[in-house]
Amino acid sequence: MKLHHRVWVVWAVGLAAYLVGVMHRTSFGVAGLDAAARFTAGPEALSGFVVLQLLVYASLQIPVGVLLDRFGARRLIVAGAFTMAAGQLVLALATDLPSAILARVLVGAGDALTFISVLSVVTAWFPARRVPLMTQLTGLIGQLGQVLSAVPLALLLHGSGWTTAFVSAAGLGVAVALAALAVVRNRPPGAPPPPPAASPREVVDGLVSSWREPGTRLGLWTHMGTQFSGTVFALLWGVPYLVVGQGLSAAAASAMLALLVGVGIVAGPLFGEFTARHPLRRSWLVLAVIGTTAVMWTVVLAVPPPAPRWLLVLLVCVLALGGPASMVGFDYARTFNPGHRQGAAVGIVNVGGFCASLLVSLAVGVVLGQIGPDGGYSPDAFRGAWLVQYVIWSLALVGVLGARRRARRKLAVEGVVVPPLRELLAARRRAR
Repeated sequence: MKLHHRVWVVWAVGLAAYLVGVMHRTSFGVAGLDAAARFTAGPEALSGFVVLQLLVYASLQIPVGVLLDRFGARRLIVAGAFTMAAGQLVLALATDLPSAILARVLVGAGDALTFISVLSVVTAWFPARRVPLMTQLTGLIGQLGQVLSAVPLALLLHGSGWTTAFVSAAGLGVAVALAALAVVRNRPPGAPPPPPAASPREVVDGLVSSWREPGTRLGLWTHMGTQFSGTVFALLWGVPYLVVGQGLSAAAASAMLALLVGVGIVAGPLFGEFTARHPLRRSWLVLAVIGTTAVMWTVVLAVPPPAPRWLLVLLVCVLALGGPASMVGFDYARTFNPGHRQGAAVGIVNVGGFCASLLVSLAVGVVLGQIGPDGGYSPDAFRGAWLVQYVIWSLALVGVLGARRRARRKLAVEGVVVPPLRELLAARRRAR
């Protein structure tokens, strides 16, 4: 097979592993109400499922980054796919709460191994100029896994039942694990071999150096501020909110999740091309997405439920922009760190959004349990619960602005000057 064909085959298989991983990750979102009935779980216990899954995912990001630098992407992708498949099989057979919790821990652990490993394949196999666009395409096409959970998995769940649905998900996970084992390679033929494995001291030094790099911290705050709202919506609370809080049918709520993915896929290449063309203006895109998301939620929560359908559609479209914008965080990690520590830097960045997601998922469940009728769901309880998001947006905005200032100072020392936006706009007007 010619190299330019093989590049696309390797990427496609890695992408498939990530896509199925997203299906595993979001499968509990469409099964949340069924799980509440199957395991007799209230809102706080239900949020605990996803919080634990995200806690495992987030806590493993830095160790996985170190493992990626040491062992390469192929081994981690295969291990992640098999681990998630095992988790779905345990969930398919679970009849009690502890077994279900174990299942989601396995899904979180396998999920942690997958995405940054697939990004490593992208960086190794594609030219540097195309990496931002391919990163966006990988992240956004991978989100079609939400459609797999929102449509075919949901149909199996409500048709053939819980066990059939999750056994099928496990089988799909095994299939992509075997495909990755057969096809994926860490680097193209003829590429220079990786450096020798780092010693434990070098690993620690690399993590410290990655964290001290202001571009890494800028990536972390970027990922945190943009990603969490859409993730919490898709992963757990979106369907219950739309069904109970806004009066939509289960089918209409699933269609909203599919819309979330579709809009993100359209926005992803546009964001990727903007990032590649204007690397010194990436932060303005990030700040615009965070601000727009916060404003959109403010409008929706200010309207007494049920909100007009068009307004909910607009909310979902805005939430869809968070995924593509969060990919900018990985671009910061790639461009501000040398190749030998990019795995660790990407792992640090990936912690941001998922830590925020687990905290907001837990907080929404706690608020619902406290103010909902009999500790359950109601439209007014959801309106109060979603307010916890503003804390994370405020924290992320402060973090982005502070890290951006330090990153620009470092660039100035290196001879790269970022002109103020008003000067850039004025220059463009003069050019016209």
